[in-house]
Amino acid sequence: MIFTETELKGAYIIDLEEKHDHRGFFARTFCAQEFEAHGLKPTVAQCNLSFNHKKGTLRGMHYQIPPAAETKLIRCTQGAIYDVIIDMRPESPTYLQHVGVELTAENRRAFYVPEMFAHGYQALTDGAEVVYQVGEFYTPGYERGLRYNDPFFNIQWPVEVTEMSEKDQNWPLMRMMSVGGNV
Repeated sequence: MIFTETELKGAYIIDLEEKHDHRGFFARTFCAQEFEAHGLKPTVAQCNLSFNHKKGTLRGMHYQIPPAAETKLIRCTQGAIYDVIIDMRPESPTYLQHVGVELTAENRRAFYVPEMFAHGYQALTDGAEVVYQVGEFYTPGYERGLRYNDPFFNIQWPVEVTEMSEKDQNWPLMRMMSVGGNV
């Protein structure tokens, strides 16, 4: 695997190191030792699959707070998505900054999301399918979220939002969270 750290410390784009022969190729998609060597948590508590019927579907921005903070390893296995993370670690020099990356079935990239990063994505194709390896169990009482279109973050989603859950539409704006202590 080829690990490339993003501008947000601890968040990595992970490309495959393909070994080709006449049959095709072989590549490792996960190795606990390699993750540990890069300072990443290799714990996998759950694996999730998300399927999105329509281009423009948006899911996010979600995270969990301690003691149930999650790491995520995201990979698009069908179609394409635009994946975005926001650093929610108050002690971080990149606190409240975000970065986005395109994940596709063709580029086979993965995105490692550290603990205390809000995460969301938008389907760039009909039928986009996404696999998540998650480092902590889903714990509703520790779940938090950010509004996908919050002007504070000014995330530039690549296509018009066509579908999303009511819950994701109603996360509070950042200015409300800082007043209400929900960060």
